[in-house]
Amino acid sequence: MTKGAQSGTHGEKQIAMRIATLELLHAARGRYALGAFNVCNLEQFHGLFRGAAAARAPIIVQFTRVMRDYAHPLMLDQLLRGAEIIYPEVTFAVHHDHGDEASCAEAIASGHYSSVMIDASHLSFEQNIAVTRRVVVRAHQQGIAVEAELGQLKGVEDETPVETEVALLTEPAQAEEFVGRTGCDSLAVAIGTSHGAYKFSGNQRLHLEVLAEIQRRLAGFPLVLHGGSAVPPNEVERIRRAGGGIAPSASGVSEAELSQAIALGVAKVNVATDGRLIWTRVHREFFRDRPGEFDFMQPGRTYINEFAKLVAHKCELLGAAGRTPALTTAKLSPSGGVNNEARTALSASPQPPHDKHADKTLRTPLESTR
Repeated sequence: MTKGAQSGTHGEKQIAMRIATLELLHAARGRYALGAFNVCNLEQFHGLFRGAAAARAPIIVQFTRVMRDYAHPLMLDQLLRGAEIIYPEVTFAVHHDHGDEASCAEAIASGHYSSVMIDASHLSFEQNIAVTRRVVVRAHQQGIAVEAELGQLKGVEDETPVETEVALLTEPAQAEEFVGRTGCDSLAVAIGTSHGAYKFSGNQRLHLEVLAEIQRRLAGFPLVLHGGSAVPPNEVERIRRAGGGIAPSASGVSEAELSQAIALGVAKVNVATDGRLIWTRVHREFFRDRPGEFDFMQPGRTYINEFAKLVAHKCELLGAAGRTPALTTAKLSPSGGVNNEARTALSASPQPPHDKHADKTLRTPLESTR
């Protein structure tokens, strides 16, 4: 299928619609959140699109830099094109998740993405601004939106002092300054969760008061929650009973917290760990119960169905279920990654002003990873 796939019919056959990420975010904000799912193999593609079709929910398909290295960008693109044809009723956007400058440059040049996420949150505030600004300028020239990240919360499963954890949360005043100086289109905020299966320590939960203040300062701006998996205790227990070593302390974001976060401006929730937990549970139980089997397609079929159930449930929880019909009649712009309307709008949008504070030592040309 060529880029710029259209919604509707082609002869008697409906064709799936890729929508620019930013359009989906603006349609969702304040009403519901989009599930953004990280996938990298055939079973996950089937499960993701099958679940989205069942829920009639728009989704964001995400590929991280690590996933692109693992599967190869061309393989991921062809799997995605196949899913478009097999599941024509699904509306979705394509996003490059947790990229560095080089992988963002490659994703922008490929024409397959309508948004990229530059992760420079490990750098100082000024360095993060400098790196993000460069990616924004390059992406907006091609009509591609940019998600950035500010703040970190790492080591929550370790013996990290509370003072250190709080210090790594996104500071609301800095968030306002960061968005103004970089020109990014959405912002991933650190409000107490983390990546992986151990998102909280003890009685810690999301810092919704921090999110509320960020929303007050950035009214109408799309916010993103990373580490949005629930890490269901029953999945953890089943993995442990099948020989897995995941600790009983593994925990995730509760349904109540997600609902509150959506009300406070979160328009995109990243989900990866829950899908991996299901993969682990399905395969451990299969080979425990059938040690003589070696046909990988048998647990693969089970995983497709189980992952589809997860996707449909998550879309329901985020309030996205049943939203596809309204989107397909709202005259949103279809996009195969680079869309003429999006390119014109973003390239014509005010570029970040010259910033004398940006770290000049970081102003090296973006490298290509080709």
